[in-house]
Formats: sequence, C-alpha cells, structure tokens
Amino acid sequence: MLKKIVIPLPRQHFDPTEVAIPWKILTQNQVQVIFSTPDGKMPFCDERMLTGKGLGVFGPLLKADKNARTTYDELLKYDGFINPLRWSDILNWEFDGLLLPGGHDKGMREYLESEALQKIVSIYFESERPVGAICHGTVLVARSKGKNGKSVLFGRKTTALLCSQEILAWALTFIWCNDYYRTYSITVEEEVKAALGDAADFIKGSLPIFRDSPQKSNRGFALQDRNYISARWPGDAHAFANKFLEILLQKC
Repeated sequence: MLKKIVIPLPRQHFDPTEVAIPWKILTQNQVQVIFSTPDGKMPFCDERMLTGKGLGVFGPLLKADKNARTTYDELLKYDGFINPLRWSDILNWEFDGLLLPGGHDKGMREYLESEALQKIVSIYFESERPVGAICHGTVLVARSKGKNGKSVLFGRKTTALLCSQEILAWALTFIWCNDYYRTYSITVEEEVKAALGDAADFIKGSLPIFRDSPQKSNRGFALQDRNYISARWPGDAHAFANKFLEILLQKC
C-alpha cells in the first residue's frame, strides 16, 4: 500500500534544503508526499538560502548547496507542492506520517506559533505515527502539548538547531542582514531544552561542519526516540530523511 505523509509549510521563508531533500528521498521510495499551507496556496522558500544574496561574503558557505538547489527546482514542478492542502484540511486525511521542516526568517513565525499545527503534532504523537522535525521544526514540536499539559517532547530525547550554530550564523551575517538568523530572542536549543523532562535529553550529536549528501549521508546526524526523528540543520537533511523513511516503513 502506498504510504502518504504530509509536510505543513508557512506561506514563506521555509528552508529549501529541509523541504526538497526529504521530498525527493521519500518520493523516490514510493511515498506520496502532500504539502499543506495556511491558505492552500503555493508557498515560497527563503530566497536567501537559494541565492546567498544579502548574506555578505559568507553567502556561498551558508546558502543551499548545488544538489539542494537542483532538487528544489524539481520540487517547483511537483503538483502536490503547487497545489497544497490547507492546514485545516490535514486532519481530514489519514496520513501515515508528519514531517516538519525548518527555516529561520520571520515568515516562519506563523508556522511555529500555529495552534492548529500544534494540535496536529499532538495528535500524531498520541497515535504514535512517525513525526520528523528538523532545525526550527523542533520548536513547533516542543510547543505542542500532550494530554498531560506538557510538551510532547517531555520525557523524550531530541536534537535541534544548536545554539552554537545559530549564534555563529547570526554573528557572521549581522553586518549585512541584522537579526535575519534570529527568529526569536531565545535560541532554538534553549527553547527546546526548556520543554524536556531533563536537559540531558537534548543530544547535540557530532560536530556539524560538513553537509551530508546522497553519497555521504553519514556526515549528517538524525536522532530517533520511538516514533520521533529529529535533526539539526540543512546539513543533516539526507540522514534525517533516510531515518524518517526507515521508521515510516516499519510503522506502516
């Protein structure tokens, strides 16, 4: 039976790598990927992450790599991306899994602060369906509450965008784009840790220096805790997608 998963996105500013790479890996393995946006209209990624423009001299280092940019171009021709569902329609479908990408520009806030999406995340955790979250996607998970009133991450292990990564990216680009890399005044790591039962449940993983790739997915880091997969940044996208695919096939 064909597996179906949903990827909710904001109207704009999501990270292209964290969306395109999982989409390609999943669809190549006979998983139907459905996208969803607040209004059911095609979303737009963070253009700076595609072009590097506005990031100063560090643009070539910080932007999506060639493989991700090529894959994102392919995604733009995918009907499910061009014609997404509305967020409000997600619960009307029986999806086998939920995948939550990240992004750091301010357009991500409607996604991270959405009570509707937080409810959906909670339902998927309660039903023990596979949930994957990468980078700022882990903030949405951390803000989602279970029936006990605590975060669905309470008592679980997770990773997320590291404080060191977030502050370094901000410091390298502040002169050109101010607080572009600071979605909120609190870092992702700080907020996610605050939702956990024990700060030691936050796992940093290997040093995130090199991006992973189809040939070197072992460079990336993805952490599994039961039905939940988490990862830190676009450089983990291949490892993240492969691990999510693995538990999706096991669960369904």
